[in-house]
Amino acid sequence: MTGQMPWVTGTTRFFATIANPADHVRAPMVFNPIFAKRGLDHVMVPMSVPPESLKVAIDGLRGTSNFGGMAVTIPHKMELAKMCDTLGPTAQLTGAVNAVRFDADGTIHGDNFDGAGFVAGLRRQDHDPAGRTVLMVGAGGAARAIALALCDAGVERLLIRNRTPEKAEAIAEELARLGGYRQVESAPTHDGGDVDMIVNTTSLGLHEGEDLPLVLDAVGANTLIAEIIMVPERTDWLAAAEARGLTTHYGHHMLDHQVELIGTFIGAL
Repeated sequence: MTGQMPWVTGTTRFFATIANPADHVRAPMVFNPIFAKRGLDHVMVPMSVPPESLKVAIDGLRGTSNFGGMAVTIPHKMELAKMCDTLGPTAQLTGAVNAVRFDADGTIHGDNFDGAGFVAGLRRQDHDPAGRTVLMVGAGGAARAIALALCDAGVERLLIRNRTPEKAEAIAEELARLGGYRQVESAPTHDGGDVDMIVNTTSLGLHEGEDLPLVLDAVGANTLIAEIIMVPERTDWLAAAEARGLTTHYGHHMLDHQVELIGTFIGAL
C-alpha cells in the first residue's frame, strides 16, 4: 500500500543507513515509503556499526550481490571516504562521504550531498545564506560539506568554532587551497554574537540532557539557529532557541532536499 514499507522477498535489493549508534537515523523513514509508493522491490535498514568494526562491515557488504549502497552519518563520513575506490567532486574536496554506492564488481564509490541538501533546505525556507556571516559549530565530516556549500552559496564570512581548533583551521586551509575560498576562519572562542546564522554540525543534541552546542546568551535577536540533527526533530538547542524567540531551522530539511540526489547516486531511485 502507498506509504507503507514494501514486503521483503527473495528478490529484494537492500540499502542501509550506517551510523553509531543508529537510533537517531531518519533515512529509512524517508526512503522506505518512497520505495513503496514507486513500487520498488527495495528496503532500507539501519546499521549500527562501531568505528572499530567499520572495515569488517564494509568488506562484507562488498561481497553482497543484492546490496546497493548506503547513506552515511555520524561518525563514519570521513573514514568511509578513505575506503572508497572513487570519490565524487564534493567528497574529494571535503574528505567525507554521506552516500556510498556498491557496484557488482566489488568497487565502492562515494560522494557527499550534505552541503547541497543543507543549502537547498535553507533557501526553500527563505533563509538564503548569500552575503551573510555564518558561525558553524563543529568541524567533522558534515561540517566540511556544509562549509563548502555555504561558500559556494556566497556567504560573506564563515567562522568555525570547534573544541579542537586545528580541525577548524584545516577546513579553512583546505577550502582556500582547493576551492579558492578565503572567507573561512577558525573562531574557537566565538560566543555567537554578531552573526546572521549559527549552524550546529556536531552530534550534541542526539541525546536528551547533553550540553548545548553553543550557549545562546550572546546571540542576537535576528540570528537564525540551524540544526542538522534529524532525530530528535526538536533538539534541546532548538527548543532553547525558540524559548528565546529566535528563528530556527530544523535538521530534517537537509535530508529532505537531498533524497533524490542520494537515491539516484546509490541506485535506489
